[in-house]
Amino acid sequence: MSSLPLRKETDPKYHWHLEDIFTSPDEWEETFTYVSEQLPEMEALQGTLGQSADALYGALTKLDEVSLAFYKVYAYASMKTDEDTTDSESQARSDRAKSLLVRLQAAVAFVEPELLAVPEETIKGFMEQKSELKLYQQYFDNLWRQKEHVLSPAEEQILAQAGQVTRAPHSIYTMLNNADLTFPEIIDEDGKTVQITHGRFIPLMQSKDRRVRKDAFEGLYSTYDKVKHTATALLSAQVNSNTFKARVRKFKSAREAALSANNIPESVYDSLIDAVHLKLPAMHRYVSLRKKMLGLDEIHMYDVYVPIVDDVEFKFTFEEAKEIVAESLKPLGEDYCKNLIAGMDGGWVDVYENKGKRSGAYSNSVYGVHPYVLLNHQDDLNSLFTLAHEMGHAMHSYYTDTTQPFVYSDYSIFVAEVASTVNEALLLHYLLERVKTKKERMYLLNHYLEEFRGTVFRQTMFAEFEKLIHEHVESGQALTVDYLRSTYKDLNVKYFGPEMVVDDEISLEWARIPHFYLNFYVYQYATGYSSAVALAMNILKEGTPAVEGYLDFLKAGSSKYPVDILAHAGVDMSTPKPIVKALEVFEQTLDELEDLAFSE
Repeated sequence: MSSLPLRKETDPKYHWHLEDIFTSPDEWEETFTYVSEQLPEMEALQGTLGQSADALYGALTKLDEVSLAFYKVYAYASMKTDEDTTDSESQARSDRAKSLLVRLQAAVAFVEPELLAVPEETIKGFMEQKSELKLYQQYFDNLWRQKEHVLSPAEEQILAQAGQVTRAPHSIYTMLNNADLTFPEIIDEDGKTVQITHGRFIPLMQSKDRRVRKDAFEGLYSTYDKVKHTATALLSAQVNSNTFKARVRKFKSAREAALSANNIPESVYDSLIDAVHLKLPAMHRYVSLRKKMLGLDEIHMYDVYVPIVDDVEFKFTFEEAKEIVAESLKPLGEDYCKNLIAGMDGGWVDVYENKGKRSGAYSNSVYGVHPYVLLNHQDDLNSLFTLAHEMGHAMHSYYTDTTQPFVYSDYSIFVAEVASTVNEALLLHYLLERVKTKKERMYLLNHYLEEFRGTVFRQTMFAEFEKLIHEHVESGQALTVDYLRSTYKDLNVKYFGPEMVVDDEISLEWARIPHFYLNFYVYQYATGYSSAVALAMNILKEGTPAVEGYLDFLKAGSSKYPVDILAHAGVDMSTPKPIVKALEVFEQTLDELEDLAFSE
């Protein structure tokens, strides 16, 4: 591996087509100006929402129109920055978009308080007078549900204007983590000098050479150790921001506020942690199996990612990965696969890592255009699954955006992770059906166990960490380096069990996890994964009826509450049963791998 190429040195064939949003920065400027000029008109609507059915409908449609234009402005600016976080022009554009967001939020801050001041019966009467308003029924129901947490118009405007300040910890962390931190160079297993990067870290941790894994592990965390006080200050600021916003809105806690937005009971969060705690012995058993199959006297945290099956190496170019993903998702039907292939070939995806590019992977939908996917493809099995995962998000967005009006075109992460993980489950099934050797099957079973470890156990550990640090702050305590390190290390001891040597470096892992700046986000990976296991099995067993139900699920957007959408698809998240059932699949997979590993 050599140093990363500059963006301009990479093949445009593998770049996403942001020109589908705006053909040029000049066109972006025109729309930016349009949105700016609409703000006084939006503010002028204050006091008119309860006057008549026509006035209410006109205001809501105007809000949708301006919001959609703004979202294109914001998405373009954000994704341009993610292409190269060191590009000052893109940074400036992104900063302007963030400032415009604050101004837009301030301009429309009166809408929800004013709607709540209008008697429900009056609005219901308006819907009878003007049938077009019935489109907003779910919007009104959701608003009325949260009535006690909406402030006065003046208070809402102040809170909106504070948005740029409360978002600052996330913005600063992003720049620190992606643009300013430089990781050391190490010698790889071929004797070549390679610089550790976000994108290369996991491939290095999968090296068969334990010295490489240890060097990469220690090299990465030695860098975070140098900024641990800054990282602590940033995370503390984020938690205080979450707590401030929750208290202002009269929620008991930041967690209640975060879950309330999608009408998710806090019991769902607690049930997840309880169910995973119940199954931790299986996780400890997996650690023991990993130690035994690797032939180690001691198993360390840098031994977690290396495949435990020798002499199996799956390599896929991006072109090969596209073909495999398309074939594996054929159970979802002709229409799904046709649109999937068109997206992968049609400028939705930004494929390879370049200098300054945002790390990781994500999907971002632009209503009226198409979804986008950011990757940092590495030609390995994880990258194959990442493509399937992110295209699951993208296809969810595609079906929602082409079915729902703009007002319901968003959907919660609570259901989004279901769509991505169904794709992963179907891909795994496809690969297991076609393996040629016992070792290949064992490798894939290990991969499946790793998906459970990373998505259910790991994300639940993250969720428990978030819960603990917020409770700590909400009880009047301060977050310190020592508290964060000891709390995080203790959780690793609990989750990995007695045979794992929990290296001290791992106590700083929280400093490299951007999801901790997204306010009780990560638990949804674990709940989504568990739901997806059930849906994928139904699709494979039942065929067309299950596929039709699943496509209805993808098309629902936010037209219903997330828990209700899942229940309609056949998964009841009001109980811990889906989590327990998913972890029973983990146990069964572990049983099979143990049998194969030690059979003749």
